[in-house]
Amino acid sequence: MNKFFAILGTISLSMLVAACSDTKTAKETTEGAAPAADTKTTVETVAENAAAETAATVAGTKTITLSNGASVTWIQDNVGEKLNPRSLFSDASDSLYNSLNIPDGIPASVSTFLVKVDGKYILFDAGLGAFGGQLMSRLAALSVNPDSIGLVYLTHFHVDHISGLVAKDETGNDTKAFKNAAVYAGKVEYDAWMNDIPKNDLQKNIMALYKDSLHLFAFGDTLPHGVLAMDAVGHTPGHTAFQLANLLIVGDLMHGYALQKDHPEINSNYDMDKPKSAESRKRIMQYARDNKLLMAGMHLPPPGFAE
Repeated sequence: MNKFFAILGTISLSMLVAACSDTKTAKETTEGAAPAADTKTTVETVAENAAAETAATVAGTKTITLSNGASVTWIQDNVGEKLNPRSLFSDASDSLYNSLNIPDGIPASVSTFLVKVDGKYILFDAGLGAFGGQLMSRLAALSVNPDSIGLVYLTHFHVDHISGLVAKDETGNDTKAFKNAAVYAGKVEYDAWMNDIPKNDLQKNIMALYKDSLHLFAFGDTLPHGVLAMDAVGHTPGHTAFQLANLLIVGDLMHGYALQKDHPEINSNYDMDKPKSAESRKRIMQYARDNKLLMAGMHLPPPGFAE
């Protein structure tokens, strides 16, 4: 298993100063020149632009706007550069792998995605947590309080996707990292990890921690804010993709984008059911092409998006 090391994200003080300065200028230029309602609109616009500029300055993040006006921020949860080794892709022939001309490994990441839609925050996967995760420091740099996140949607239950749901309280006991969040997980995935998959203590403990705010969904369900849950099984028994407007969050559909984008038949050794994983990869990538969707993947190379 890869090792991860902690590093803190940073935020530029100069951006905050610039944002305050721009807001003051907007107020001054609209006084006496437009009704109060217009002034408010101008100030709000400046504030939104400043927030977007601030997001752009935070290391390990990238924010874009979707077709429905929602914003989505890629958050890199791992530290530094991540290269997945050739040994992870035993399905690939040596000649195919060598044709990529990246002998040191395939660029990748460990990522989460933060969506703001209808004034609410949705977090897609929670990352590495105590295993070197940078999510909390990135959220702080983005001026997003974890308590303001109302929904967490999980693609699956592997450690690097759910460990970030847990924090430590003052006495060192496990507590919710997102105190006000409802957690949505696929019923197929939940049942498999609770009943069938060995070495599942971490998964059981985290699900128990959120038992009062846990919601199980089926493939095809439309979740709050119009998020569609889609069958992407293979990597795990209930691996899920999510669609919101023109965004398709594909979870762990690909661990080696440079290889798998043109050869979806190639699996990673992390895929628990390789035939189903390859079928899901082909189907979902074709769906994204047919519908002109932007893919967001938890192990795509920075900045986590691909067409």
